[in-house]
Amino acid sequence: MKITVISDTHGDFETLYRIVELNKDSDQFIHLGDGEYEFRDVQSVFYDKPFIFIKGNNDWDNHPQNLVTDLGGKKFYLCHGHRFERGRMKEFLAATAVANGCDAALFGHTHIPCIEYENGVLLFNPGSASLPRGGNEPTYGIITIENGILNARHITIDF
Repeated sequence: MKITVISDTHGDFETLYRIVELNKDSDQFIHLGDGEYEFRDVQSVFYDKPFIFIKGNNDWDNHPQNLVTDLGGKKFYLCHGHRFERGRMKEFLAATAVANGCDAALFGHTHIPCIEYENGVLLFNPGSASLPRGGNEPTYGIITIENGILNARHITIDF
């Protein structure tokens, strides 16, 4: 299974469109917030693709603020991350994921890519596809699940 994970596009339709276009073979697309308008537009173009959208602190429509979902035999906790205390965000994300029996916690908000493990839980932030912070390049993420093994990586946007 291939999952494309995007966050923090902040109105950048072109970048989100290109990411989906380049990853049409993905089994699932997840946008972790702050991009509801371009998400809606891209979803209407790629109407045959499965999309999940999580509400960020700059989104206003009625989207879930967090979600637990099963994908490829693994359980994921999805959120934007703005409701967690910034200094202890990863600790709280890991604890929330463990409490929900999740293998991974996917989050955005910081605009900084992250792949870490805490308490046996994958903590994954795809970074920002449009407005990176911390000297990082614009990025999104790819998660694959093969033979029960979860792998995550960042893709640098260079288009």
